[in-house]
Amino acid sequence: MTSLGLCAFGMNGRELLELAISADQLGFDALWLGEHILHPTGYGSDHPTDGTQAHRHHAGPIVATNTELIDPWVVHAAIAASTTRIRLGTAVYLAPLRHPLLTARTTITVQELSAGRVLLGVGAGWLKEEFTALEQPYTTRMSRTEECIEVLRAAWSGEPFVHNGKHFDIGSVQVHPRQVDIPVILGGNGPKALDRAARLGDGWFTSGTPSFEGSLELVTEITRCREKYRKTNKFDCFVRVDATKVSELQRYHDHGMTNLVVWADTLWKGATIEERRANLARAADDLGVLRECQVTG
Repeated sequence: MTSLGLCAFGMNGRELLELAISADQLGFDALWLGEHILHPTGYGSDHPTDGTQAHRHHAGPIVATNTELIDPWVVHAAIAASTTRIRLGTAVYLAPLRHPLLTARTTITVQELSAGRVLLGVGAGWLKEEFTALEQPYTTRMSRTEECIEVLRAAWSGEPFVHNGKHFDIGSVQVHPRQVDIPVILGGNGPKALDRAARLGDGWFTSGTPSFEGSLELVTEITRCREKYRKTNKFDCFVRVDATKVSELQRYHDHGMTNLVVWADTLWKGATIEERRANLARAADDLGVLRECQVTG
């Protein structure tokens, strides 16, 4: 069975809430929210997928001065209170821009508010000017991301813990009185990112929108990495696709890619909320989302 989620970036909070409520009713599996905290004016950083087919969805700067930016956890808290089944993902949350104890507190709150629907998609970031503005080191973002994951899992355990790492020195603390399980989904398409996801993650999310052939290569490589580390835990690959027909989705499914994600703005479109809802419902029917929801619901 194929699950189909939506990903969104550049929509305001109210629009995202309306989208999530409709997607929840129509049977979409998850809503993944991208994030940046601010607009660096005239930035020179390049996204890792710039110049590749994987970046074909966005024309121009990813973070332009008119791009709508949101706090994904504030929006997901509102979604959690307004929906019953859709999963709440981040694709991706920039972990090294925050202290992991603050991230732990926020994710625990939303996880319990949503009755266990959070998917914490984590990335190290690429926009150097954003790190500079927030006074966070850019060059150590990869190692800090890995250490953030280690601290998060200790914080989610519900037990007191001590952490003495390269970037964070935490005395004996307890973040929550009980264990909270939150899947960590790592993003990125490069060899190091795939290796990191296989080694540390509960899942992986594509960066950009690779072609079918590119997606298949990436999934094959991350499977090889997991075999290298002898990983046997449940591991989901969330593959972002450019597909508008069931036959296109079926091609991915036939090659073992069953957690698919489409850009919300390709389906959620129209001059009014009513038009956007109607177009999303039509797409859900065309792509088989409604039928699968009715079978499993």
